[in-house]
Amino acid sequence: MADVFIAEGELVIERALIAGLRLDSVLIDATRTKPLDVPSDAKILRAGPSVLEAVAGWPKLRDPIGCFVRPPLPEPVDLLAATDRVAVLEGINNPNNLGVIMRNAAGLGFGAVLLDPTCGDPLYRRAIRASMGQVFAVPHTRIAALPDGLDVVHDCGFETVALTPAAPRTIDEIDIGPRRAVVLGAEGPGLTSPTVDTCRWSARIDMSRSVDSLNVGSAAAIAFHALR
Repeated sequence: MADVFIAEGELVIERALIAGLRLDSVLIDATRTKPLDVPSDAKILRAGPSVLEAVAGWPKLRDPIGCFVRPPLPEPVDLLAATDRVAVLEGINNPNNLGVIMRNAAGLGFGAVLLDPTCGDPLYRRAIRASMGQVFAVPHTRIAALPDGLDVVHDCGFETVALTPAAPRTIDEIDIGPRRAVVLGAEGPGLTSPTVDTCRWSARIDMSRSVDSLNVGSAAAIAFHALR
């Protein structure tokens, strides 16, 4: 079988189908009576308690679990040509944070997310759930390890903003051009120094002095809104 990913819940499955992704099969509780709106060529697998316990870890299944064919990753230059707002991620491997960033990108007008090799998988099931299926609304792809991976972003005319609490300016104080890339690092270590030095700008979020940083998903939302 081709490489696949798992999507849990009717809303998430629906959003994956709207995005044009191919559903191979869906697992449901054998006692389910509610109709399931899926393509006719998708296999419907009904399972009883013993099978559900072995597959899903519990004997009852409230939400359907869909198995989708994973689409090929697009070329970075193609994504960059189609938008003027992108997020670039370095070392973000917590699936909940990754899913929240994807949801924020979808909701705040960022047209693509680029991930370096140390980032997690946006199509991991927990990331998908955290995004409420909005991961399917924003295209993503992989780039080379940062800072070298920023070359393609700069070559496509984007100005990069490293989001870091150590920046001398707030995000509202930078005079950035129309094509904008917000560069985000993992919670805790943040962006590496070479990546910050390679970005055109560095900026911080203005906040209470008693708090040194925000959750990266929250920080992403503020930055995306400020630069939308």
